[in-house]
Amino acid sequence: MIQRYLDKLTSESFWENIIDISIKIILIIIVSWLVVRIGKKIINKIFKIRMRTPLNTSERRQKTITKLLQSVLSYGVYFSAIIAILSLLGIQVAGLLAGAGIVGLAVGFGAQSLVKDVITGFFIIFEDQFGVGDHIKINLAEGTVVEIGLRTTKINGATGEQYIIPNGAIGDVVNYSINNSKIFIDLQMTTDANFEKAEQIINKYLSKLPDVHQELVDVPTFLGVQSVKGTEVTIRIVAETLPQQQYGVARTIRRDVTKLFEENDIPMAYPKMMLYGGLGKNEGGIE
Repeated sequence: MIQRYLDKLTSESFWENIIDISIKIILIIIVSWLVVRIGKKIINKIFKIRMRTPLNTSERRQKTITKLLQSVLSYGVYFSAIIAILSLLGIQVAGLLAGAGIVGLAVGFGAQSLVKDVITGFFIIFEDQFGVGDHIKINLAEGTVVEIGLRTTKINGATGEQYIIPNGAIGDVVNYSINNSKIFIDLQMTTDANFEKAEQIINKYLSKLPDVHQELVDVPTFLGVQSVKGTEVTIRIVAETLPQQQYGVARTIRRDVTKLFEENDIPMAYPKMMLYGGLGKNEGGIE
């Protein structure tokens, strides 16, 4: 028996068969890689062209579907490549798949969470609950969506962390990128400040803002006095911006209004620190 195997290993036909199978496997891998690479580019280009059409399409939805189709393409092509390679190696794929089906049926009862993840992912995309590029909050995770797959959703946090959440575990979702954003800006003045003069200055400044900041949907509104505490008066400005653009606008308004108050001698309220000490000449010292 050993001699028979040695003869087979040293035979020319055996090595020719090995070389032939190896070349075919390499070709399958190269072709699969090219199909996935070219297919992803074609999918990306198709949806870019679609975004330029006059149809009412959502950019965030297009990005989400693009990522999903690219993932499905990768899974399908590489799975087919594995089946083809197994067939070249002489493995009975039909029997293997039949056995896998029986095993899969048994495992399926324990893989309910996986099925739940896939079904939930499908409905997230179908209902357009959120898309790639949206700023959302899921449970304790908050950040920008970078990928929505059939099984998981990936979110990049503000400080660089990435959350990978199984779709089946997604509960309440807060999407900050669909509607316009509003920001309330509170500033503090002293009670002896000229309120009428401050109101005129603020309203004049706010009326010019939409021409400078395209993020603003409308002219910000000066709501007036919100509260009075001791010698401190709190005034409020409300602004409506495009989604997720409110923070930069708020910083600009605070900076400019503070500067305008200083230029027009309108005193603003600042935190005061008072020190109380004991009696005696050597207070705080050592006799």
